Amino acid sequence: MSVPPNDRYGSDVLSGDWRAPRRGRSTDIAAEPDLVVEEVETGWVGAVVRVEKAGGMHVVHLEDRHGRLRAFPLGPGFLVDGRPVNLTRPVAAPSAALAAARRVQSRTASGSVAVPQARARVASGSRIYVEGRHDAELVEKVWGDDLRIEGVVVEMMDGVDDLAGIIAQSQPGPGRRLGVLVDHLVPGTKESRILEQARALPGLAEHVLVLGHPYVDVWQSVRPERLGWDRWPVIPRGTSWKHGICAALGWPHDTQTDIALAWKRILGRVRTYADLEPALLASVEELIDFVTAPSW
Repeated sequence: MSVPPNDRYGSDVLSGDWRAPRRGRSTDIAAEPDLVVEEVETGWVGAVVRVEKAGGMHVVHLEDRHGRLRAFPLGPGFLVDGRPVNLTRPVAAPSAALAAARRVQSRTASGSVAVPQARARVASGSRIYVEGRHDAELVEKVWGDDLRIEGVVVEMMDGVDDLAGIIAQSQPGPGRRLGVLVDHLVPGTKESRILEQARALPGLAEHVLVLGHPYVDVWQSVRPERLGWDRWPVIPRGTSWKHGICAALGWPHDTQTDIALAWKRILGRVRTYADLEPALLASVEELIDFVTAPSW
């Protein structure tokens, strides 16, 4: 029977699966590390850190964007992208886990083929300069194995204000190439003007390559998803960027020790090159290719 045009209630309200939950029925999903879920009762949102047995039951540990950990019973009562899920223990077949481990061991953090038991080569005359300690630690973590095999040393400049002087003092030439990684290298910035002055040094173009990335600080080159965020906070001009970031995220930021601990937390989330933004990857890879190229 057709519904009259003025029937405000429409068809039978009991037709269909009226007992189905509004968000749909729960589906099973393995609590794999880094899976971001929401606990329904508390609203706690965090990434899965680990699953373990405690007090005769399995619990899942979730880390929120402030780095705080909280444990919940494994099972129903969670949301993933707004859909209800039943968290289950991550169970991988032994052969699959072994194969995955072997794949990881066959690659370095930069994605290069690992060379088992390779000795570090004696340092060459070529160098890669970065602005500060955090840049150096990030490059070491991802590209350290590659650089040791090539005999390339990474050194810190403590800023680029005297970039031309640093380049001249390094005395680049045949067999002694110099690569420089500059933060926040975008048109119209102080860094771009300093770079143009350095590039004007006579007779060095063949032996010096200066590249950069667009991020205010190397912190920002870490993908925000690795830290459980959609995007990095925007810090207003006139505010110290690192202090502003820590304040926006609710992290301690009163002392230099606080800033150092914040960086350790960020660096600790970096596992491989896949956790970094493409702009940084491209510049570092090109610099390594440049300083390790044969000199004729």
